[in-house]
Amino acid sequence: MNAMIDDETLDRQLREAAPYIDDDGFTARVMARLPAARREPRWLRAMILMGMTLLGSGVVYLLSGGGRFVREGVIQLSDFPVWLLLIFAFGCGLVVGAFAVILAIRKTPEVRDLARLRF
Repeated sequence: MNAMIDDETLDRQLREAAPYIDDDGFTARVMARLPAARREPRWLRAMILMGMTLLGSGVVYLLSGGGRFVREGVIQLSDFPVWLLLIFAFGCGLVVGAFAVILAIRKTPEVRDLARLRF
């Protein structure tokens, strides 16, 4: 099995493999006649997403009895022993930290090709 190729190497190989075919400026003329791309304002999308989120949260709040489950959950959580809460918080920290390390490692270019790693 061949080793994985990173994006830069693949891009360079594709550019070298496909020679430019002269078309007497046809491509440039077509690109010049294309209409400019319309850009929708980014704030509009953000406002729509925020509005839908608030609407959904309000519906869930009303359907759940006015947030009664949150109040009951806090009351139940207050009955837990402190040492159990500390273990739970430590475990959550370990899980979040492990995900952060995994994502950081996956973004490094050296790890993309596991065959090149030396242990």
